[in-house]
Amino acid sequence: MSGSSEGSSSASGDADAADAGSADAGGTDTADTMRERAGENRVKLWLLLRADRLVVAAVLTLAVFVAFVAAAVAISPSLATKVGSSDPVETLFASMITAIVTGATLVVTIGQLVLTQENGPLGDQRDRMDDTLAVRDDIADLTGGPTPTDPAAFLDAILGAAAEHARDLRDSVEGQGDDGDGSSRDALRAEVDDLATGLTGNADAVRGQLDGAEFGSFDVVFAALNFDYGPKIGQIERIATEHDDALTDDERGLLDELKATVSLFGPAREHVKTLYFQWALIDLSRLILYAAVPALVVAGLMVTVVDAGTFPGSTLGVAHVTLAVGGAFAVALLPFSLFVSYLLRVLTLAKRTLAIGPLVLRDSE
Repeated sequence: MSGSSEGSSSASGDADAADAGSADAGGTDTADTMRERAGENRVKLWLLLRADRLVVAAVLTLAVFVAFVAAAVAISPSLATKVGSSDPVETLFASMITAIVTGATLVVTIGQLVLTQENGPLGDQRDRMDDTLAVRDDIADLTGGPTPTDPAAFLDAILGAAAEHARDLRDSVEGQGDDGDGSSRDALRAEVDDLATGLTGNADAVRGQLDGAEFGSFDVVFAALNFDYGPKIGQIERIATEHDDALTDDERGLLDELKATVSLFGPAREHVKTLYFQWALIDLSRLILYAAVPALVVAGLMVTVVDAGTFPGSTLGVAHVTLAVGGAFAVALLPFSLFVSYLLRVLTLAKRTLAIGPLVLRDSE
């Protein structure tokens, strides 16, 4: 994905769009949004997930340049002195050429592995299509309409159906008369109202973030992360178990329908996330190959052309040769900076979505 499609349309404050939510099956309070669940500060979460990957790579490259120049000036004897008496530039950039070629080859291999997942005999492709259509039929039955083909609209349809089923359940429970002293129905009403309020609020907030989001940017995946479906499934199961005697047959049916709809969001989100991973890794491979060409040219020029007299003079006490070597080193590391910037997002996303289903994993790292 290019820098222009990185999804900067939604600010980092999107993570705060939904309120803190429900409790899981074990009674542990949990929040709906990614930032609240992770316990991360806004800047760190923005850097790991929301920031344009090309901007992150550029910042890393600039940091390498500044750190290199600062160290070269501070350490005695200075780099300019060493260039005049020995040949550290050739040694450094000869090694960089080997690293760039090896890294680019490895990236091509990774890209081939990603593409291999899409290859297969006709029978396997038919099975994949049949499985996909079967899931789409299930979603259409629960949502009461055709399943959208756009990833954002696809997730939005499931969330809309879940919110509608939650409201139907709440209306049914509130409209049903009491039996006996009514205490069991009062507890049921309170539980269902808490479930419906948390679920509809969270779903509506995420649907607002999905509105206008385009796949290829990170917006769709990030919005999906803000619907914490696991604890909601646990809460539905707890209501069904603890209030079984107070529930009517119709209410049990509505509860089962709500659970089925919320449960569908899990594999739907994982499917969209997997597609994003493949998309991102293919884009990463392409960008690294693009960056490898100027990196090789710069490294080659530093080996064959630059010596102590190529960049005479200094600016603000910093030798021009030091600035040139530092800049060339940063450019040569650009493919690695791109690799780091993309992997920061992919690995963070993978860690935050390890479990599928009503398992709540919390880690502050």
